[in-house]
Amino acid sequence: MRPALVALALLAAPPATATAAETAVDAERFETMSTGRTLRFSRRGAPYGAEQYLPGRRVIWQYADGSCSHGFWYDGGEALCFVYEDTPSPQCWIFSRRDGDFFARMAGVAAGDPSELRLSATSRAPLDCPGPDLGA
Repeated sequence: MRPALVALALLAAPPATATAAETAVDAERFETMSTGRTLRFSRRGAPYGAEQYLPGRRVIWQYADGSCSHGFWYDGGEALCFVYEDTPSPQCWIFSRRDGDFFARMAGVAAGDPSELRLSATSRAPLDCPGPDLGA
């Protein structure tokens, strides 16, 4: 999720679920803004990781150390849930726009929590990750 301005422009129309200070991003809007892009996230100003969004709601997550995990996401109702090959239990996130920035936080965590991630950049460049089941 970055360059932030491109992603945030796609989020301009408010979805059904929103508070005065925060606009939630639903699955349809998220899919439109993310497919074909790589989004980079930070936590408290430090790089946290990046995710490449592929067609069919497939994803590749790249940790800050450069390691990668392939997975997919689905609409979990109020949250978007991600399942990865190395963590088969769903990880559900709330994506929102607040104060001109784009944020992601685990479902059940309050907005502004120190664990919240901020979109720091977007691009169309793919991540440098090997495909699944590729060996040396």
